[in-house]
Amino acid sequence: MTVETRTIKVDMLARVEGEGALYVRFRGGHVEDVRLTIFEPPRFFEALLRGREPTEAPDITARICGICPVAYQMSAVHALEHAAGVAIDGQIRALRRLLYCGEWIESHVLHIYMLHAPDFLGLPDAVELARTHGDVVRQGLRMKKAGNALIECIGGRAVHPVNTRVGGFYRAPSRAGLRALVPELEWGRDAALATIKFVATLPMPDIEQDYEFVSLRHPDEYPLNEGRIVSSRGIDIAPSEWSDVFEEFQVRHSNALHARVKQRGAYLTGPLARYSLNFDRLPAHIQQAAQDAGLGPTCRNPFKSIIVRAVETLYAFEEALRIIAQYQEPAPSFVPVPLRSAVGHAATEAPRGLLYHRYAVDDAGLLSEAQIVPPTSQNQGSIERDLWTVASDGIGLTDDALRARCEQSIRNHDPCISCATHFLDLRVERA
Repeated sequence: MTVETRTIKVDMLARVEGEGALYVRFRGGHVEDVRLTIFEPPRFFEALLRGREPTEAPDITARICGICPVAYQMSAVHALEHAAGVAIDGQIRALRRLLYCGEWIESHVLHIYMLHAPDFLGLPDAVELARTHGDVVRQGLRMKKAGNALIECIGGRAVHPVNTRVGGFYRAPSRAGLRALVPELEWGRDAALATIKFVATLPMPDIEQDYEFVSLRHPDEYPLNEGRIVSSRGIDIAPSEWSDVFEEFQVRHSNALHARVKQRGAYLTGPLARYSLNFDRLPAHIQQAAQDAGLGPTCRNPFKSIIVRAVETLYAFEEALRIIAQYQEPAPSFVPVPLRSAVGHAATEAPRGLLYHRYAVDDAGLLSEAQIVPPTSQNQGSIERDLWTVASDGIGLTDDALRARCEQSIRNHDPCISCATHFLDLRVERA
């Protein structure tokens, strides 16, 4: 008796920040294997940092990602300041939060409009979306431009900012320079509310996943730069305790390390986790906007992440306007941070999720160790679990329909290696 097998295999993901592949195999009417394979050669940023001056870390780590360089810079400076026992407050702290708002805006909007929305509308890419929904795409591009302008004003340029340093900034932006951005940010705030309403109308597969959510939680704020690491299953630790609870490990089919909760397994960071663990930190009117869009205080449907990102975009615009209204130019724009023989840890909330950095500084004041754990690495296990569920539920779909659903499932989490608008190649093997 022959057991029917069916294999969905994608050898190369197109238009991705990295190189990856997808493999799903069915046997006898059941999913037998799922793999999200990352085969991009390692870039060795952690090794590259060894022997460097700590002051170089923000600029070097920013090059890890062209979409979320601020997250790497902020995690680096916070970790090195932790090593020195220096806490930054006042207007420098506010500027860092403002810079992060700009990154959330540009990254979330890019994902919502250019990468994710076409999936829900049955379109192959953003080019086709522009043909069918021109006003929607123009709105998204203008919103992204507002986020880029905010990063450029504070960071010196929109991609890989150059103004961030350990202890603060090389030069603080003027109040007048930030105030000039207010009209466009106010427009963006209204556009973000319209975005929530738009994405709430998109057809959503009805899937609920039992994630262990992990994110930062701050006593007073929706988390960006600071807070304790918490989870939906009881974790509550300082960033310095990350390795006590979590661990990285290698799998045969990926050059990127996976991460898991020790003795427990996969977990999920990112918008779904932040929102579900920090709903009470959102202003009441943004909570209401989320509920009007069909969200509860917790969201476990990965396909609804597009709505959650829109909610966070609204928050980022409003938080940016709040900070600018209260801004006074700090003098000086940084505080001294002496570094000798110490270890520092930090975690911040990149648009895609929790980003952990650890640095050791030797007696000569040079970096002797570096550990960087990006959200994509931490989310790989949960993404594969999602694919397993989606493939099982979609076993009756045609190969093309199942491929599209699997692509959409990957893009729900906006991992760096999977921000593709389509796949270059699909092979279906049947036996």
